[in-house]
Amino acid sequence: MIMATIRVFFVVAVLLFFLAQVSSDFNTEEEMHYIVKGEVVRGTNRRLLQEIDCGGLCKQRCSLHSRPNVCTRACGTCCVRCKCVPPGTSGNREMCGKCYTDMTTHGNKTKCP
Repeated sequence: MIMATIRVFFVVAVLLFFLAQVSSDFNTEEEMHYIVKGEVVRGTNRRLLQEIDCGGLCKQRCSLHSRPNVCTRACGTCCVRCKCVPPGTSGNREMCGKCYTDMTTHGNKTKCP
């Protein structure tokens, strides 16, 4: 009688262990990423987030800057975080929204060119 109870307990413990392993392998809806025709789809609302060429856009944006290497590095950071680079070589920052306009350096200067 005691051996049967121990076996049942052991089998239930093993089943619960495997159930926990299987359930932890599934991604939640928030973690799922899909690639659809070169565009990334994330989250529950399935918005298409375009993969943009930050290097090329920032090179064009910083082409007339007095310090093009510094500008390109800052622009690249902003582009990756905000998924946007404003058109032209200067100005138009508001076209990329609050993410781009409100990002600051440690010295509270605007980061994005």
